[in-house]
Amino acid sequence: MKQISILGSTGSIGTNALRVVEANPEHFSVRYLTAGKNAERLIEQARKFHPKVVAIADETLANEVHNELRPLHIEVLSGKTGINDLAAATDVDLVLNAIVGSAGLEPSYNALKAGKNIALSNKESLVMAGELINRLLIEKNLKIFPVDSEHSAIWQCIVGEDNKNIRRIILTGSGGPFRTFPIEQFDHITPEQALKHPTWNMGKKITIDSATMMNKGLEIIEAHYLFGVAPENIEVVIHPQSIVHSMVEFIDGSIKAQMGLPDMKLPIQYALGYPERLPVVWENTDFMKIRELTFEAPDFAKFPSLKLAYNALQRGGTAPAILNVVNEYAVYAFLENKIRFIDIPRFVEDALTDLSIVDNPELGDILEVEQSGREFVERKVR
Repeated sequence: MKQISILGSTGSIGTNALRVVEANPEHFSVRYLTAGKNAERLIEQARKFHPKVVAIADETLANEVHNELRPLHIEVLSGKTGINDLAAATDVDLVLNAIVGSAGLEPSYNALKAGKNIALSNKESLVMAGELINRLLIEKNLKIFPVDSEHSAIWQCIVGEDNKNIRRIILTGSGGPFRTFPIEQFDHITPEQALKHPTWNMGKKITIDSATMMNKGLEIIEAHYLFGVAPENIEVVIHPQSIVHSMVEFIDGSIKAQMGLPDMKLPIQYALGYPERLPVVWENTDFMKIRELTFEAPDFAKFPSLKLAYNALQRGGTAPAILNVVNEYAVYAFLENKIRFIDIPRFVEDALTDLSIVDNPELGDILEVEQSGREFVERKVR
């Protein structure tokens, strides 16, 4: 039985991961849970799964969590330190990092420093610090098991293959809610419209990233560091049905595709159970209901975030971290109706020009981007 930590257990990925655990009680046991601010859900999860320790990032909620869980003798930690302490715990077999945004970088780094393999949903860890993370993987002889549906698909396609035989990676994306929306109306898009994703049910931040297609941009960078494929050999294809989760073309022209319904429990279960495939079927794929699978090229004029991601990856250094952090805080500003939808990629483009880029960064350099990027967005909003 695998002992696992779930960092970010109250979010979309975390709650789906716990559904996977519940469906496979003979395979998984939860040792640690962490949350950001959702104390009520964390308490509910702790009562159900009986972890040894939980941590909540918002220190003002620690007493509430502690009082509710005291009868169960579950220890409660809080703040950034508490999250990082549980990320670095060594008495687990696998750490699932489902924390949203740049806050997930340090927990990923600390888990790897502690010698733990990671099931990674927090794409920001690799976007911001891909070179640093990859050095740790080699140094510690560890692995990352990707949880994003696209990267899980690529991983499944290349099992048993030699990476030198990969010609290109083809990342699929639904195109989000504005695939057919007139570009002339983009400056009137509201948060309510942007949060209505046509196929996936996700958290607010990643749903907005899907609407701007920055999620594909971040996935380009993540795929580069996960699979060692050059940026020019990573392509994005719009696939509205979200059934083909990604594809790999090999040097002989053969293409492998991984397919399934748009359900995050599938890649989560594959990552947690690897190298086994666990015999749980959430819902069967009925091709007679789907009927057609279509593909089209992305519109770079509507979705400039794609080009910005390619440019940041080519530039290297802290450029991808700047892209990530400024996008994240711009998304939050948009959700609060402080900026327009079209301002999100504009802020990112300006930041990549205006902010200093550090080559060959260490962790401290990358963490400084968190502050400088946040301050940059605050100035632009004002």
